[in-house]
Amino acid sequence: MGCSSCSTGKDGQPRGCKNNGTCGSDGCNKLTVFDWLSNMSLPNGQNTFDCVEVRFKNSRKEFFKNKEGLSLNIGDVVATESSPGHDVGIVTLTGELVKVQMKRKNVDPNDEALPKIYRKASQKDIDIWVKARDREPSVQKRSRELAIALNLQMKISDVEFQGDGSKATFYYTAEERVDFRQLIKDMARAFNIRIEMRQIGYRQEASRLGGIGSCGRELCCSTWLTDFRSVNTASARYQQLSLNPQKLAGQCGKLKCCLNYELDAYLDALKDFPDQEVRLYTQKGEAVCQKIDIFQGLLWYAYDGEWAKWHLLTLDQVSTIIQQNKKKQKVASLEEFAIDPDSNTKKEFENVVGQDSLTRFDRPKKSRKSRPAKNKKGNNNRRRRPKNA
Repeated sequence: MGCSSCSTGKDGQPRGCKNNGTCGSDGCNKLTVFDWLSNMSLPNGQNTFDCVEVRFKNSRKEFFKNKEGLSLNIGDVVATESSPGHDVGIVTLTGELVKVQMKRKNVDPNDEALPKIYRKASQKDIDIWVKARDREPSVQKRSRELAIALNLQMKISDVEFQGDGSKATFYYTAEERVDFRQLIKDMARAFNIRIEMRQIGYRQEASRLGGIGSCGRELCCSTWLTDFRSVNTASARYQQLSLNPQKLAGQCGKLKCCLNYELDAYLDALKDFPDQEVRLYTQKGEAVCQKIDIFQGLLWYAYDGEWAKWHLLTLDQVSTIIQQNKKKQKVASLEEFAIDPDSNTKKEFENVVGQDSLTRFDRPKKSRKSRPAKNKKGNNNRRRRPKNA
């Protein structure tokens, strides 16, 4: 996600551009959009699209009208319309791609209520903006103390100051409805600013705070995922995953969004499998499906009352038995169709990429045999002098 200036320095420490997320490439920020039309010029007589995309703290992005016709590029700091006062943000996208993004998010570019860009931010605007952002950690800590003193069942997860420092938005999560009227009065008295409370979900909280997932990568919601689709335990069942809350839940405490990534592929593969509720009728008894292997096309069945003994069948064998059951014919037993699980699970790995053995550097140690001392010339005639001589 970072640009070339974020590489490691000569001393092994991260170098960084020291711009704190305001560099011109905008590559260190969340949900960065690559402008692949930046090197292409517009046809003759066509004007540049008059809307731009502006990013604020974390992943909050909004669209603004460039009525003044300012020459804006990605990375420019601009002063935008807000209520009340003005806000300060960074331009993340310009040109025709903004039209595509607005259409994707159902924003009408001809809407009169669309806010506008006032000007490029001056040094005074930037100084006020940086000073306001520096207050956010201390204000967040103090606001949590005020909420605890009032015994409110809520968690203030983030604070975002407006660019002019006149208003602060407090993002919080709560299980139930919270009466924070007294909290707003206490915070307005303590901070002397306009207060706005905004409740967010646990997934939105994780996307704003960021983190590392169990896969070792940054959270999808804080890097590229823009919409949160509903995830339920049926997604785990279709993929034959154990319903373990500790493994299926993400940092937000909800089911992981990645459970939906491969769900369509599993649903397509399961179309060839019979319903797990379908029983197999044999002369020995009824058999119930216990487990399936989607990738190898295998199914495990067990008789009623013999749940500890499973019989391994292929998909074709199960389909054959079901067809005979539909004709009201029973097979003798599952043992006639069952295959040996040991022969099926045995795998032979081949070296298909020409890799060398991992033990190619392990040379056997040579045994040191006792060698007879070589007699030098005249050694046999020499005698050692006694120590006391």
